[in-house]
Amino acid sequence: MLFSLLVWVTVFQEFCSLECPSPKTISSIGGLHQLLGLHDYGFAAVARDSLVSLPDCQGTNRMGASFDAPSGRRLLKPEEYMELMCSLKPNIWASMADEVPAWVSEKRNVTSVDRTVRWLDDCISLDPENGAAILGAVVGGSSLEQRRRCACEVAKRNVTGFCIGGFGLGEDMEERPALFNAVTDALPKEKVRYICGLGLPEEVLQGVHAGIDLFDTTYIYHLTIGGFALVFPLDDGDGSTRDSVPHHEGGDFTKINLRATIYRKDTSPLVEGCSCYACQHHTRAYINHLLNVHEMLAQILLEIHNTHHYLAFFRLIREAIKQGNFELFRTNFIAHRRNHLVRFETSMVEVLSDKRNTYLSVAGRRRRSSQSPAIAELCCQPVVEAVEGKGRSTVQGKC
Repeated sequence: MLFSLLVWVTVFQEFCSLECPSPKTISSIGGLHQLLGLHDYGFAAVARDSLVSLPDCQGTNRMGASFDAPSGRRLLKPEEYMELMCSLKPNIWASMADEVPAWVSEKRNVTSVDRTVRWLDDCISLDPENGAAILGAVVGGSSLEQRRRCACEVAKRNVTGFCIGGFGLGEDMEERPALFNAVTDALPKEKVRYICGLGLPEEVLQGVHAGIDLFDTTYIYHLTIGGFALVFPLDDGDGSTRDSVPHHEGGDFTKINLRATIYRKDTSPLVEGCSCYACQHHTRAYINHLLNVHEMLAQILLEIHNTHHYLAFFRLIREAIKQGNFELFRTNFIAHRRNHLVRFETSMVEVLSDKRNTYLSVAGRRRRSSQSPAIAELCCQPVVEAVEGKGRSTVQGKC
């Protein structure tokens, strides 16, 4: 079951926070739809909060999953988890998973898969609907064999979709395609596939290529908190800039850092032609000012723009899939981004070289003006050697 308007709810925050309503209270109200008043939205619940409480694989045991939360480490058991599900009444929800990072041993990966499958069986047995709304968790770390085994086991259960976990926890982008294929090849194509932990545009394209349907990411949140705005080029259908090239001190051709001083007098919008509220009504200089004075409005405006830009990227992906040219879109997008990164690295090398030469030139003038002619003549030699490639340490060692 897919929803055009889907709200992801972090179940663990409800479990660990003492200030949240109790499951009994939420159940008496009628669930999340009644509590929040969002009757036209679909709710999906997951036992992972990527912002605050990532799973702790060392504290997890056969009884349940362990999380590090603001209130301390908590152990969430399948019985407690199902109590929350019955009170929240989400439209779809993910089963509990023993997620492990990429660097654990093969033995730990085997244990992770065994626990996850066992917890899925416990959730199905305790579910009044017998698993009709469950996204079965698929784990296995960086082990292809265990990923494949977990996917095969979960696919045998009565679930409505699959929650592919354990990504974004230390694995390389180069090894992800094989891990994706090991999972998706064993899953039925007619059921939804959800993944969390991936957010970069390249990672999203990688996931879509492997057959992932839903993405849960904190990418926009971290960009906004850091004062960054997305500016990478989009298709003409979005109306935003086609070749945004930010200054080297303010971004990397994917995003710009609005805290940089170069935007203090920049009266242009975040992205020329962007139709979001922030770009239509405010300038880079204004947001730079808000960030410098620590105004909350800065994060609000950046959140509006980044979400708008990111969703436009997903619209382009869906349109490319409908037209049957997703592979061309993916290849062109990655190639364009790679060219931008090469230009960024080249410009950074040039800037650092200019700053080094300026520093050495000033240092040489100061020595010649403050020392005798004989000493100044000796000091010139290290400066020349440094410019020729021996590095700044040569100057510092002889001064």
